[in-house]
Amino acid sequence: MPTPLRADLVNGERPYFVGPFDKLTISVFGIEELSAKEVEVDASGRLSFPLVGVIQAGGRTPDEVAELISQRLRGRYVRDPQVTVNLQETVSQMITVDGEVREPGLYPVVGRMTLMRAVARAKGLSEFAKIDDVVVFRTVAGQKYAALYDLKEVRRGAYDDPELFANDIVVVGNSSSRRLLRDLASIAPIISAPLIVALQN
Repeated sequence: MPTPLRADLVNGERPYFVGPFDKLTISVFGIEELSAKEVEVDASGRLSFPLVGVIQAGGRTPDEVAELISQRLRGRYVRDPQVTVNLQETVSQMITVDGEVREPGLYPVVGRMTLMRAVARAKGLSEFAKIDDVVVFRTVAGQKYAALYDLKEVRRGAYDDPELFANDIVVVGNSSSRRLLRDLASIAPIISAPLIVALQN
């Protein structure tokens, strides 16, 4: 499956791009009034910082935002500003994990996220998960894609743990045979004769 256009891998790690409503912590070394400032990015990807004014943070990495703030401060207010920008909370770059996991929901993509890590974030597979029926949905340049994965084969190392990107949707399938077995086991005490059921893989 193709990767999103803006996401390039760097030494196995993917840079994080600031998005709307992300919360950042910005500090200027040696200046208490400009340190540990918590800033929220607005809906258009902009943020406001003292002495700097409004800057466009959306689509930039935290390091790029720090450099932009440094440029605005340099010379006029601070001789050689040392600025750090850290991600405190993200709501803009999320994946959806649904289906047969213990805690379906939205999870942030920070750093390199893979399919196995996403399942782990959702507290693992549920009792009825169909391990060879895990689908990842992705849209790239307006084109929708879907890929089917087998987690057992990923665990065995048969192929690489696929990387996930913001806005991906992961759906873990349901094993009807496991659910049937559980339902039959619940009624087994009231059946006097042995009950044998042929299960499909």
